[in-house]
Amino acid sequence: MSIEMVSLFSFLKKFATRLLILPLIFGLILIPTSAFALYPSDPSSVDGLKGDLHGKDLQNTEYVKYDLSSMDLGEANLEGAYFSVTTAKNASFKGANMSNIIAYAVRFDNADLTDSDFSNGELLKSVFDGAQIDGADFTDANLDLAQRKSLCSRASGTNPKTGVDTFDSLQCNGLAGYTPPTPKA
Repeated sequence: MSIEMVSLFSFLKKFATRLLILPLIFGLILIPTSAFALYPSDPSSVDGLKGDLHGKDLQNTEYVKYDLSSMDLGEANLEGAYFSVTTAKNASFKGANMSNIIAYAVRFDNADLTDSDFSNGELLKSVFDGAQIDGADFTDANLDLAQRKSLCSRASGTNPKTGVDTFDSLQCNGLAGYTPPTPKA
C-alpha cells in the first residue's frame, strides 16, 4: 500500500471514531441521568409514600435508599417488600406483616416493631438499635449474629397473630455461650 492510502485510512478511522463518540459524550452531558435511574424503584412504592401508610397494602413494593424515618406503617401489609440501604429510624411498623421481606442494610433504630411479623425475612446488615420488639415474630428470619444477640437481650412477648414467642422466634436459647471472635491487632 502506498503512503497516501495509509494516511487516508488513518484519517477515516479517526473521523469515524470522533463521529461516534462525540455525540455520545454530548448526550451524556446535556441529558444527566437522574438518581432514580441508578436506583430504580417500583412506581407503586413511590406513589404509596405520598399519604397515610397505616394499614395500606404495600405487598411486593421496593424501597431503595428511601428515608422512612418517623413514618407510620403500622398494620401495613409489606409481605415480600424489598428494602435496601433504607432508613426507618423512629418509624412505626406496629402489627405490620413484614413476612418474606428482604431488608438489606436497613436502619430500624428506635422503630416500633411491636407485634410485627418478620418471619422468613432476609435482614442481613440491618440494624435494630433501640427498636421495640415486644411480640415481634422473627421465625426463620436471617439476621446477623450480633443483631440477633442484641435482639435476644430485650426479646419479650408473643405475637398475637402467629402465636409465636419473640424469644423463641429469635432462637435465643442457642446463643447463650457464644463469644464473637476478637480481631487480631
